[in-house]
Amino acid sequence: LTRTDSRTGELYDTSGHMVWIGERTRQMDGAHIEFASKVRNPIGIKLGPTTTVDEALGYVDRLDPEREPGRLTFIVRMGADKVRDKLPELVEKVTASGATVAWVTDPMHGNTFEAASGHKTRRFDDVLDEVKGFFEVHKGLGTHPGGIHVELTGDDVTE
Repeated sequence: LTRTDSRTGELYDTSGHMVWIGERTRQMDGAHIEFASKVRNPIGIKLGPTTTVDEALGYVDRLDPEREPGRLTFIVRMGADKVRDKLPELVEKVTASGATVAWVTDPMHGNTFEAASGHKTRRFDDVLDEVKGFFEVHKGLGTHPGGIHVELTGDDVTE
C-alpha cells in the first residue's frame, strides 16, 4: 500500500495517516524503521521502559532528520511503576536535541499481567496511574504531553 504522490514524487503508506512501529519491532537496523524512513507519513514509535536516550535520539536522526514538527510521535508505554523514573531523561534529552516530537502515553500495554485464568489483563488503577505519571513528568519538565492512546471496547474482552 505504498504509493508515490503524483504531485510531489514522495512515497506515502496509504494504509493509514500515521503509521506506528511497535515496541518489539523498533530495531534500528530492522525493516520497520527502514520502511518508515522512506515514507512521508507521520510516524509513531512505541517506547518501553528499556528504551535508552541513544535509541530515542537515533530514531529522531533516522526518521526526522529535518526536525519537522508533526513528523515523529513517541508513544510511551512504560508501566505505572516505571514511567516516573524512566521518562524524564528521555524527554529532557530529546527536547534538548532540538527535536519536535509529540509525546503520547499508551497506558494499556505497559501494565499487562497474566491473570490466574491465563488471560492477559490489566488493572484500571495501574492504567490510570501511568497516565497520571506521564502528565506529572511533563508538568515537572515544562514540556507538553501530546495525548493518550487507549484501546477499549464496550464488550467484555479477554486476551
